[in-house]
Amino acid sequence: MKQIKWGIIGCGNVTEMKSGPAFNQIKGSSIVAVMRRDTSKAADYAKRHGIAKWYGDAQELINDDEVNAIYIATPPDTHAYYTIKALQAGKPVYVEKPMAVDLKQAKQMLEASRNYKIPVFVAYYRRALSGFLKVKELIEKQEIGEVKEIRLDLLLAARAEDYYKDNLPWRVIAEKAGGGYFFDLASHQLDWLEFVFGKAEVISSEVKNLSGLYPVEDFVQAKLLYQQKISFSGTWNFCVSNQDIRDRIEIFGSKGKISFSSFEFEPVVLENESGIQTFPFEKPEHVQKQLIQQVVSQLQGNGQCVSTDETAFTTNALMEKIIYNR
Repeated sequence: MKQIKWGIIGCGNVTEMKSGPAFNQIKGSSIVAVMRRDTSKAADYAKRHGIAKWYGDAQELINDDEVNAIYIATPPDTHAYYTIKALQAGKPVYVEKPMAVDLKQAKQMLEASRNYKIPVFVAYYRRALSGFLKVKELIEKQEIGEVKEIRLDLLLAARAEDYYKDNLPWRVIAEKAGGGYFFDLASHQLDWLEFVFGKAEVISSEVKNLSGLYPVEDFVQAKLLYQQKISFSGTWNFCVSNQDIRDRIEIFGSKGKISFSSFEFEPVVLENESGIQTFPFEKPEHVQKQLIQQVVSQLQGNGQCVSTDETAFTTNALMEKIIYNR
């Protein structure tokens, strides 16, 4: 494929800045059509972003002969359905994370990709961001020696919309999201850790609903064991007070420590025998662009994307093991 002509299913908030504009900034890539069930919103998005066509029906977009690749940016409960429909039409897929609402649907996507021999990529874009690549580089260069332990804290206050009992956000509805904010946010962290350290074994986990704001979990603690006997302890709490908000991953080695945030784009901090060094982590205007570039390059036959359905399946499996012990 020389020219990748994208159709977007679900042109909502995530596509406004994080991803959408990037498709038109990469050589040999462009958006030719978008879809949203509310056609007035689809038309508005197309007009604002200079896109020629819009649809209110996903199958019509998939069937559009000009579209030769599909980006799915809907909630996870429809990822499998739209992915399989796109694959049946012979079109590769770039789908938002988490890969699917549950492991069963993720497996269906994986099998469909293999059956149709068409690739599926998943938007775990931290695998391609400069700050996270710097951390990976420091580890591989053994700047902190042999890695021994990983500690993760993601402590966030409840959002205003979490209090809307009769109109909760889809991210805290298990049928749409797979679980709560853990599935939405921790998926990024766990996927990146798998990218760097390999697959993890779940040693223990504790899952609670402390706030009672919504039916799914808002507190998770987990102990994992990565390859080379690297121990991991993580705490995710989505109902702390504003003064207790914290976003930090610390990686301890035999000769030092690396500290960084998952979502704040703060400088990476290296502490070792040479002292303390900081490395800037500039937030790109469109945070998915580097990964989308890899997707386009692979589809054009010029490279390999680091985030695939196979790697994302592992992340889905790990999250389900932590939350549901299955």
